[in-house]
Amino acid sequence: MDALSEVLKILQFNSAIFFNARFTAPWCFASPEAEAVARQVNAGSERLLFYHFFVDGSCTVKLDGMPPLHLQAGDIILFPHGDAHTMASSGLDGPGPLLDVRALLRERPDELQLGGGGEPTRFICGYLSCDPILCRPVLATLPRVLTVRLRRDEKTDWVERSFVYAVAEAASTQPGGEGMLAKLSEVLVVETLRRYISQMSEGQTGWLAGLRDRAVGKCLALMHEKPAYQWTLESLAREAGTSRSVLAEKFTHFVGQPPIQYLGKWRMALASNLLRRSALSMMHIALEVGYETDTAFSRAFKREFGMPPASWRREHSLRSPSEFNDGKRSTRSAERS
Repeated sequence: MDALSEVLKILQFNSAIFFNARFTAPWCFASPEAEAVARQVNAGSERLLFYHFFVDGSCTVKLDGMPPLHLQAGDIILFPHGDAHTMASSGLDGPGPLLDVRALLRERPDELQLGGGGEPTRFICGYLSCDPILCRPVLATLPRVLTVRLRRDEKTDWVERSFVYAVAEAASTQPGGEGMLAKLSEVLVVETLRRYISQMSEGQTGWLAGLRDRAVGKCLALMHEKPAYQWTLESLAREAGTSRSVLAEKFTHFVGQPPIQYLGKWRMALASNLLRRSALSMMHIALEVGYETDTAFSRAFKREFGMPPASWRREHSLRSPSEFNDGKRSTRSAERS
C-alpha cells in the first residue's frame, strides 16, 4: 500500500507519440508550452506532461531561465508543467535550422528524419494527459524539468527495450500496438518519478517528499486507499504509529496543510472526476467520497469550486447530457445548496 500507487490507479493517463525521430547534426526544434499543444491535439482541459526519450546520440535542451541540459542515449527528460523548450544537436553554436513542433502535430509522420547529415540522434517524443485536478498532488511541487538515466543498471534496462519495441509495434499494422505503447509510456513516466523521489535531498518538502517519511507516507496511503472512510486525526495517527501532534506537524511540513484538510480537498478532486466522467447520481457520488447526504456533499463541493456540483458537471462533463441519470430530487437539492 502506497499513496503514489493509489493516485496512479485513478489518474487515467492517456498517451500519444508526437514523433519518432532520427535527426542528423546540425538540427534544432522548438516545442511550445502545453496549452498550445493541448489545443493542437484536442486535449481539452487535460493536463499534458511532455517527455523525450533518447535512444541514440546526444543533444542539448534549453528552457528560459535555466542552464542548458546535456542529454545522451538512455536518458529521459520529463516536463511536468509543459514548459516551452528547444532541443538541438550537441555543439550547435548558432540557432541552426529550427523546426516547430506544431507543424509536426499537423502532419503526424510515423518517423521524422531531419538535419544536415552529421552525427545522428534518435529519440521519441510524446506526452501523457490526465485530469488536472487529480494530478495536482503529485505534480504541484515538481520542478520544471526532470531527467533520469534508464541505462544506469539492468533493473530498468527492460523499460527501455520494451518502450522502443512498443514504438515499432505502434507504427505497424499489428492490433494493440497503440494500447501497449500507452501503457509503457505511463511506466516510463512513473519510473522517472520513482527515480526522482529516491534522489530527493533530506531538506525537500512537498507531496512526493512526504512519501519518504514513515508517518506521513502511511497517512497519505491510508487516505488515498479509503478516501470515504471517516478518518480523524486521532485514527490516522494511531494507524501511522505516532501521536496526533507529531503527525499534524510533519504532515503540514511536507504537504503544506493538515491531514483532514488535505483529505477534504482530495475527496473533492475525486468527486470532480466522477462528475466529469460518469453519469452517477449526486447521492451516489456523495457516498463514494465520504458524505452521508447529497446536501452536505454539495455544500463542500461549492466551497471548493465555487458552484454546485450539478452546475459544475454541466460545464465540465466529458459525457453527453442524455447519458446522465441523476434523480430529480438529488439534482434539485444540489442546486439549492
